[in-house]
Amino acid sequence: MSVQELPGATAYRPTPPPAWQPRTDPAPLLPDPEPYRVLGTQAAGAVDPELLRRLYRELVRGRRYNAQATALTKQGRLAVYPSSTGQEACEVAAALALEERDWLFPSYRDTLAAVARGLDPVQALTLLRGDWHTGYDPREHRIAPLCTPLATQLPHAVGLAHAARLKGDDVVALAMVGDGGTSEGDFHEALNFAAVWQAPVVFLVQNNGFAISVPLAKQTAAPSLAHKAVGYGMPGRLVDGNDAAAVHEVLADAVARARRGGGPTLIEAVTYRIDAHTNADDATRYRGESEVETWRAHDPIRLLERELTERGLIDDDGVKAAADAAETMAATLRERMNADPVLDPMDLFEHVYAEQTAQLREQAAQLRAELDAEGETR
Repeated sequence: MSVQELPGATAYRPTPPPAWQPRTDPAPLLPDPEPYRVLGTQAAGAVDPELLRRLYRELVRGRRYNAQATALTKQGRLAVYPSSTGQEACEVAAALALEERDWLFPSYRDTLAAVARGLDPVQALTLLRGDWHTGYDPREHRIAPLCTPLATQLPHAVGLAHAARLKGDDVVALAMVGDGGTSEGDFHEALNFAAVWQAPVVFLVQNNGFAISVPLAKQTAAPSLAHKAVGYGMPGRLVDGNDAAAVHEVLADAVARARRGGGPTLIEAVTYRIDAHTNADDATRYRGESEVETWRAHDPIRLLERELTERGLIDDDGVKAAADAAETMAATLRERMNADPVLDPMDLFEHVYAEQTAQLREQAAQLRAELDAEGETR
């Protein structure tokens, strides 16, 4: 006898159990329909002038850093460099929104965020030079290793933030990812765990328009990437990623909320990648110059400089001082990167495990013997 043949089956209307209720009200989690802006609005008047000047100095320095690193790839001093030109407002704001005790989890494109947080510019490029897996001590700088696999740093950020919360540490993790990374499973897993655990973590998506050559419209049909937050039970924020003051405010609010125990936030910063994906990419194959020029008119440095100038917060001397400081940084970076590093092949076996395994010890001994034999034949 089938279910349909049971007595009373035609009158059966399944409904959810009485205990079913939405876990959260979705309305407060939804982002605004338009990206949040500060520069050029009345809200700009409430921003600390010194913060605006500091943001400007870091943006100018960051633009020059990107240009110098790109030039180093052409000179053979870097294997690859993923430029963040056009996205400097996101990079700088992410660094400045954190306290010293907090952690930054960058992707491979976020070297500028690491430098703005205080990391040595040469150390930030060590991975891209091919010398080490990472050129700095993550624990010392509270900066996780630059992550090349897409989005794998996001679950790491959630794990650290959750562990800190369990230990009672007043720590927030800020994880950066591109729009392409939101198509990875790690993105969804990280957001789900973060919301369930109410982990003190902030996710910053830099939507720069393309995942290499794949435009956002071919990745998602969502109204915005910020709208994805509601599916996990966390608030989503949409911000103009070229408005440094707006990005800093939104990130600072999310960091403070996480520190208070309010849980994670997903922030989408709408920006644009002016340069190619890396020096190995030909961006003209998938986008036109007119599109790039449209975004150049919304340049983050130009926007902030206009605000500072109109409010009398910076003059020609201030603009020149920022440019001169950036040029000094670039000259020092160029000089240091032009020096050939002294590399020890035995470093391959360092910092893999706290205590080397038997296999590593065997491999290290084999390499040592080969190096000694090579030295004897010279």
